[in-house]
Amino acid sequence: MSVTWLEVPAGIDQELHSHEEAEQVYIVTSGRGTMTVAGDKQEIAEGDLVLVPPATDHSIANGNSSDLCCVSVQSPPVTSSEVFGRSGVGVASEYDDEE
Repeated sequence: MSVTWLEVPAGIDQELHSHEEAEQVYIVTSGRGTMTVAGDKQEIAEGDLVLVPPATDHSIANGNSSDLCCVSVQSPPVTSSEVFGRSGVGVASEYDDEE
């Protein structure tokens, strides 16, 4: 399992992507935005939880003027670069317990 804190700045619209092996859960801690999962686009806000099954196209976007903040949990674990790539989404530094 990997847990990542992410901040989606205003104006960011992440490209659709999927994780072939990993299930992912987003927990919105502050702000508002939209999530697209398997072609279904929904508004999200503080307190919402979004489940993304493995191998399912998904993206997160923030069309508002303030940051959208979430906790993202993936199982099996993936790196933050695999989760967010070059999307403009800010993530906390990764912790690697093998170092």
